[in-house]
Amino acid sequence: MKLVTDKPIYILGINHAYHELSACIIKDGQVLAAAEEERFTRIKRGKEARVDNPDLIPVNSINFCIKYAGIEFSDVNFIALSFFPKDRLRNIDVVEEKESGDWGTKEGEEMFFNKLNNFPNKLSEYYGVDISKKIHWIPHHLAHAASSYLVSPFVDAAVLAIDGIGEFDSAFLGHGKDNKIEKVGEVEYPNSLGFIWEKIAKFLGFSEYDAGKVMGFTAYGDPQKYIDKFKTVVKIGEGDFTVDNNIFKFRSDDFGPLEKLFGLKKIEKWSDEYLKTDYVHIAASLQKITEEIVIGLVEFLKKRTNSTNLCLSGGVALNCLMNSAVLETGLFDDVYIQPASNDAGTALGAAIYVWANILGNKRVFIMNDAYLGPTFNEQEILTAINSNKLIYKKSDDIAQETAHLLAEGKIVGWFQGAMEFGPRALGNRSLLADPRTIEMKEKMNKIIKKRESFRPFAPSVLYTKAKDWFDISSTIIPISTDFMLFSFKVKEDKIPLVPAIQQIDHTARIQTVREETNERYYNLISCFEDMTGVPMLLNTSFNDNEPIVCTPEDAIRTFLNNNFDVLVLGDFIVKR
Repeated sequence: MKLVTDKPIYILGINHAYHELSACIIKDGQVLAAAEEERFTRIKRGKEARVDNPDLIPVNSINFCIKYAGIEFSDVNFIALSFFPKDRLRNIDVVEEKESGDWGTKEGEEMFFNKLNNFPNKLSEYYGVDISKKIHWIPHHLAHAASSYLVSPFVDAAVLAIDGIGEFDSAFLGHGKDNKIEKVGEVEYPNSLGFIWEKIAKFLGFSEYDAGKVMGFTAYGDPQKYIDKFKTVVKIGEGDFTVDNNIFKFRSDDFGPLEKLFGLKKIEKWSDEYLKTDYVHIAASLQKITEEIVIGLVEFLKKRTNSTNLCLSGGVALNCLMNSAVLETGLFDDVYIQPASNDAGTALGAAIYVWANILGNKRVFIMNDAYLGPTFNEQEILTAINSNKLIYKKSDDIAQETAHLLAEGKIVGWFQGAMEFGPRALGNRSLLADPRTIEMKEKMNKIIKKRESFRPFAPSVLYTKAKDWFDISSTIIPISTDFMLFSFKVKEDKIPLVPAIQQIDHTARIQTVREETNERYYNLISCFEDMTGVPMLLNTSFNDNEPIVCTPEDAIRTFLNNNFDVLVLGDFIVKR
């Protein structure tokens, strides 16, 4: 299919099936804007993943994208939806112990299917535009794969998309070449690595969405302690793996088989007292089996594709320890993961897939940064400051003044430019602090973020100084280190200098910062280095048990309700 027109071609990508609702707009193959619905509604992940809500429209993120492009909804040429409903009906044949009307039951899956199919009608009704001839349904994992490969710098790459579940599969193995992505394998439900993480997170007293928390304390455990237990219920094959769902019971709240497997009772609610128990060894062994599974999959892909590059996507690809383990195998010269690797990124993947594959156009966009969200001008920032009657000053050198405050030990809310796309704050919606004292880590966790003591913080480090401070063995520092998607050990002689950004094993989930992609943030860190000799800052998301802030009003509200010291909005400094 080739659209011949003298006018620009606009493609709107939408993710709506499960969670992490999002939208993306591309113009002639260039990604203009992308955002997650949670940032506008302040509801985490936009919604829960339920059988009765896949037709919920991410109105705010769609409207933002349309407005950013400077067009009307009716001007969109194609709408790409990151799901293929017909494939989902295979779930009806999977019999599980589940209440009627939920996942994995005939009634529940039919409801999910019908609501998915009705989504275009709801979209047409909402915007008053007939879009029936504009819709393209893109399979979930193909959208994931496209979201990484088709915006990567590669023209040939092995491609792995891996998460909980798509329509019916949990992993897609492919080969990207030029514009095309060829499937070379898949893993089907119930063999799901993403669901293992969800189930173990709940076993450890967290929610199913807290895989990141579990990864946060894997460093406290011995990965050998329970690895043999995991290997009795997870079998790794060539290009696949299998899971014993009689033990995991993914769609059930029955934890009895897991309790028997580990010889431990399910934790009802996590507390940091459990850091001194065998439960941390379960997390560490989970991380180890994860790395073994994924390395097995990419070894298979290496044999099948003979590519020197790898693209990863899906929620599992947010596991920075796993990504580093893959990189350190040396199987691939370079590894690319785009910043919204979770389901939010499928809006991007679906749209770019329509452009490159369905329309047959050349790829013209490389995703070098994540700054695709809303931005606010000086007048909008001033209006928000004045409406809250805050005392402020405008700085002539915001990098220098803010660096001085950070070097004094102040915690700064840093709000600049376009909001990041994806779950990580990357220097435009960040809380920043001095990484040089362990007390800063304790203060940030206990007082500012109000969260578990084991939770680590990331260093934002100048790209040119990363190898001076961290053990990065690969010749190439991947672009995706800019997206906080790899973890490396702090060099031994630097360990005493930056204790606030290290895990207990001296690893750190780093974000490299390049001048060409975020000049203002780069300048701030450079000024801090001039003052302290340390080319990095402690960086965590600008939020407090809610989605990352989007607007100046969000930032001010968080500042007023929290205990950090200074708020920097553009060139304006607000103190208490």
